[in-house]
Amino acid sequence: MQRWVRKRYALLVALLVAAVVINAPSITAWGYGFYYRLTVNRLPQMTLAGERLLVLSPHPDDESLCCAGAIQQVLKRGGEVWVLWFTSGDGFEWDAALMEDTLRPQGRASLELGQRRMGEARLAARRLGVPQDHLIFLGYPDRGLWALLERYPQGTPYRSHLTQVDHVPYAGVLSPGAPYTGEALRRDFRRVLEQVQPTLVLAPSPRDAHVDHRAVGLLAQQEVTAERLRFWIVHGGPEWPLPKGLHPQLPLEPAPRGKGLPWQRLPLSPEERTVKLEALQAHTSQMQLLAHFMLAFVRQNELFSPRGE
Repeated sequence: MQRWVRKRYALLVALLVAAVVINAPSITAWGYGFYYRLTVNRLPQMTLAGERLLVLSPHPDDESLCCAGAIQQVLKRGGEVWVLWFTSGDGFEWDAALMEDTLRPQGRASLELGQRRMGEARLAARRLGVPQDHLIFLGYPDRGLWALLERYPQGTPYRSHLTQVDHVPYAGVLSPGAPYTGEALRRDFRRVLEQVQPTLVLAPSPRDAHVDHRAVGLLAQQEVTAERLRFWIVHGGPEWPLPKGLHPQLPLEPAPRGKGLPWQRLPLSPEERTVKLEALQAHTSQMQLLAHFMLAFVRQNELFSPRGE
């Protein structure tokens, strides 16, 4: 009996310590800040000028998580910004279940979630100052981009098990009705590159833990010259970034999955951090479930690497 009590006590202590480490009350956050500044301040500083910037966003909200500060700085310095969303975020089952109050969020529920998330993305981009005619949606399947490129390059299209469709189902996208194939996806991406003619492309790293992010990163490496590419990570490893929640006074440290890459820091002003927060808050469907994770990206800096892997 005493052994059982000791085990329960040890488990409780471990859970309390984990909660402190992850959520960081003020004194713990101070400790993170002390350590992070020693490491992050050693990174070379990235500067942005009047670029023709194209941000590659696998899902609505990635553009704000990774690059809200970079977007603002390019616009302030006379550049232009386009955002390209590869999916409409219609594959987040928990989110669709919550939005539609159903335990089986397939078909209509998932498609309605996609419509909602595109609307949220437009609002976030407006808060960042990106013109509405510089927002491009492709509407390919959430959690299906890797399958399109590797298993369905052409011919019979991929069918999403959540939306139950095998083609782009949304209006207001680049190619409505395009089949879910790698060939169609690659053709649309090349069309956007030709249209925008970007001098700088911000893409997810192929090291990112999310399969859609890895797919977009590899596609970018195949289609964009290396000197125009910079990479970012959002899904960077267990519980990264720490601490969770809103800590705009702390630096953002490189993710565990990005270890060994040559990271550069992009410092953000207090005003830029405030606008980044406002852009993230526009993604209300995601904030309902993932606020602690998303808010952890509102930091003193953003991080980019000239190497993807």
